[in-house]
Amino acid sequence: MIRKSLTLAILCLFTFQLLYAQMPGEKSYHDESVMPGGKKGERIQSLIATVNSKTPDQIRRFMNEECTEKFRKFAPMEQHINVFLSVNRQTGGLDFHSIRTYVPERKGETVVILKGRNFDSWQAFVISFDKSENCLIAGINFNNARTPSNVKESNLSEKQFIQMTKDILQRICSRDVFSGTVLIAKGDKVLLSHFCGEASKRFHVPNNIDTKFNLGSMNKMFTSTAIVQLADKGKLSLTDTIDKYVDESWFPKEVSSTITIHHLLTHTSGLGSYFNKKYAESSRDLFRKLDDYKALIKDDRPAFEPGKRFSYSNTGMFMLGVVIESVTGGDYFDYIRENIYKPAGMKNSGCYEMDYPVENLAIGYSPDSNSKWGWQNNLYKHVIKGGPAGGGFSTVGDLHRFAQALQTGKLVSVESLKLLWKDHSGENYGYGFRVAEEQNGKVVGHGGGFPGINANLDIFLDKGYIVAVLSNYDRSASPVAQKISQLLARVK
Repeated sequence: MIRKSLTLAILCLFTFQLLYAQMPGEKSYHDESVMPGGKKGERIQSLIATVNSKTPDQIRRFMNEECTEKFRKFAPMEQHINVFLSVNRQTGGLDFHSIRTYVPERKGETVVILKGRNFDSWQAFVISFDKSENCLIAGINFNNARTPSNVKESNLSEKQFIQMTKDILQRICSRDVFSGTVLIAKGDKVLLSHFCGEASKRFHVPNNIDTKFNLGSMNKMFTSTAIVQLADKGKLSLTDTIDKYVDESWFPKEVSSTITIHHLLTHTSGLGSYFNKKYAESSRDLFRKLDDYKALIKDDRPAFEPGKRFSYSNTGMFMLGVVIESVTGGDYFDYIRENIYKPAGMKNSGCYEMDYPVENLAIGYSPDSNSKWGWQNNLYKHVIKGGPAGGGFSTVGDLHRFAQALQTGKLVSVESLKLLWKDHSGENYGYGFRVAEEQNGKVVGHGGGFPGINANLDIFLDKGYIVAVLSNYDRSASPVAQKISQLLARVK
């Protein structure tokens, strides 16, 4: 389950990207802390003021008077308003810092660098203006940004890094921007554990460090580890086509005979997502066991020849669970519990049925400006029970134990671990793990999200740190994980 609570149209309109306002081939950038003059400067200042206003009427005026008709009609006004409010909630408001230029120069875009108040983080508005003398805004992207060229950030000691993280967590918790748990460890030593917010707003039950949070897509790590584990045991081959394990009640043989386990692990199968129209129109009570999803999946067909390109696929990862059941002759959930959770010491993890009273489990919430309570829970949006592609629950402590178990060889062999953490397609993705080379060296893990859900695990292989962030607010964990990563890059 990918972290999306806005429509695809709005995401295209006003993008939240894990990028750094950089295009391929760009070698350098330069920042000038001077606001442009004339209409462009007026529009930029008005945009910042509108984001900071948190006022639907001001957002509506801005869209009607300062943006092109095409941009305005790209989506309903209510969705434009929700995006502006979401940016404000994420950042706590924005302050102008500079205008950025690149080498080579970008054409047709103005990049405005700003500082967010919640995390002291650098953000960018990438703005397109029309060619009229009024310089109406024709498009906006909202990105993370790299540190401005005219700002020098000092190195940090580990102690300073932890203290700065504590200060930020206290700030965002006090502002109710974050509800959840955070753990930072170096190897097996926990350096920071933090919790805040409520697991249940209805009964005002607070979160604690062992509260179970929904993982979204992070279950893909467990499923992929189980598949590689079975390969270690000689129970399957990663190059097997799935017709060996999947009968024609799932896919016709002409489809299953073209898709390998490797394709499913790397999101190169061409299959899509079972969160489709049929799912949206069905009772959640229908989907508990893997076979129950057959009605949602059996008509899926590869959008391209398997292996030709990367396309994130919930259906593909789900089918790995079907393979596990076929190979073991047992239940997917039992296999994961006995062969992943137990060896790793993960006592508070599982795919729980949400119509039963699971103890110490957080309910997910999304901000809702139309609700007199200000929030909407996700109980009627989410699956009753998670599965191979996502939707299970865990704690930050269990995720730390999982990361440790992987690195110490408790779950898979050293050679298989290299396969899990290899970028197979050039898309920063291995076998069920995000894989990236960044300012902290090699980092592996996964994120997850859905309305009312956001979670992230980062394993900093070169630096030895493990960071787990779990939240029962949507898009709430990722900014925390990103800020921790930025601070960690300054620890030398």
